Amino acid sequence: MNEPRYTAGHHLLHGRTAVITAAAGAGIGGATARRFLEEGARIVIGDAHVRRLKETEDALMAEFGAGRITSLPCDVTDEDQVRALFAHAEQAHGRLDIVVNNAGLGGTAALADMTDEQWNRVLDVTLNGTFRCTRAALRSFRATGTGGVVVNNASVVGWRAQTGQAHYAAAKAGVMALTRCAALEAAEFGVRVNAVAPSLAMHPHLVKVTSGELLAELTAREAFGRHAEPWEVANVIVFLASGYASYMTGETVSVSSQRA
Repeated sequence: MNEPRYTAGHHLLHGRTAVITAAAGAGIGGATARRFLEEGARIVIGDAHVRRLKETEDALMAEFGAGRITSLPCDVTDEDQVRALFAHAEQAHGRLDIVVNNAGLGGTAALADMTDEQWNRVLDVTLNGTFRCTRAALRSFRATGTGGVVVNNASVVGWRAQTGQAHYAAAKAGVMALTRCAALEAAEFGVRVNAVAPSLAMHPHLVKVTSGELLAELTAREAFGRHAEPWEVANVIVFLASGYASYMTGETVSVSSQRA
């Protein structure tokens, strides 16, 4: 079995400022926040869950010090809160270099029984939220003229069919299409836009909202016979945000063997 081994940072993001949405807790957003700090970045973390956001900020400050971390509650379905998060980043650190759009919402419902509310809620957080934050990022980068990077969190479900996931699959496929279109428009002012597409990155919240049977089934599909750790996805986000990916834009990178 392929056992994951955590590696130390290499200052790939030294001196750069990043906004990371849905960064509270132990999922991909929280792992990305930690990884960015290990790579030398300054971070502004947002999340709709205020208590968990404060706990995450406090934990990171205890480990990395207070100078490179700040937070602001942000619900990505609220345009005013999105604008406030980006303004806060620029005010706190004087610049913005990287945006990681991690916010997303899942759920399981058969299409024939799905309500408009279920459909709209998943699309509003996952696709519209990514749109709002990407738009804010591109406006900021265009105004400063210093370039920048956007990394979106998509999913392999955006490529493949899965029962009960029509809303989530549609939203993630939309994130992929948004990534490609935004990349073409942003290239004009030196900005790269890419996405990651994880399959199964295990964290406590996922365990709470997903049945053990489904998690076992999804794990069995993976080439390595195990789920990904959130930091393994964060490693790819770091790569896409770094200078090592300087000629990549409009791409969706599968962090899995399960693209189709």
